Amino acid sequence: MDSLLLGILGLAMAAVVVVLMLGIGGFAKGGEFNAKHGNKMMRLRLLFQFIAVCLVVLYVYLRNQGG
Repeated sequence: MDSLLLGILGLAMAAVVVVLMLGIGGFAKGGEFNAKHGNKMMRLRLLFQFIAVCLVVLYVYLRNQGG
C-alpha cells in the first residue's frame, strides 16, 4: 500500500511541476497563449498542489497508524 501511495504522490508532484513549467513558459513568452491560458494554468497548478499536499498528509497519517 505504501509503494502505491508513494507512486501516486510522485505522479501528483510531477503534474505540479509540468503545469508550473507550462505556466512559466507561457508567462515568459507572453502573447495570446498567456492571455488565454495563464489564469487557467495557475488554477490548475493550485489544484494539483492541493491534491499533492492531501496525499502527503494521507501518507504521513497512514505511516503513523502502522507504527
